[in-house]
Amino acid sequence: MSMAAQLDVAAGALLTVWDGARERTANRISTAQLRAVMLVERQDGINLRRLASGLDMLLSSASRLCDRLVAAGMLEREPGRADRREISLHLTAEARRLLDELREDRRQRLAEILADMTPEARAALLHGLQEFDEAARERLVRPVSPLVPQADQPEAEQLPESRAGGDAPRAWPAGESAVFRTA
Repeated sequence: MSMAAQLDVAAGALLTVWDGARERTANRISTAQLRAVMLVERQDGINLRRLASGLDMLLSSASRLCDRLVAAGMLEREPGRADRREISLHLTAEARRLLDELREDRRQRLAEILADMTPEARAALLHGLQEFDEAARERLVRPVSPLVPQADQPEAEQLPESRAGGDAPRAWPAGESAVFRTA
């Protein structure tokens, strides 16, 4: 079995922890709504057009999604500072509580699993995942899910640097994994 196939199998438990935490929020908001909330968290004040782009949605679909999130008390709309016709989106305290609960749930479950590992295995896992994250940053144009466009990124998607040279690749913030970005 190839290394990639072995990693795919081994990562199943990690993804199960992520999915389980996300499922436990499903009674409050859908997965698409959760992705939108997380995008607004990363880019407070994002406008609807950028939100739609970041979620790979039509503008009309993103608008309806925001309507549902406003009705659920998760988002607030505010007229833009530069252009009052443009609406900026912000999280409510309820949305922040939901994200905190989601992350705490994941961390608790991960801690339980990590407690069953030796200190050496935990250190090796962390080291390996950090190297994986660095390598992925150099290769990926977009993470698995186009959840969070970067604040310093222009509207058009930037392509990563080829090994022969060119502009620097687009990266997500240090310490944030691609899996986190999808949950």
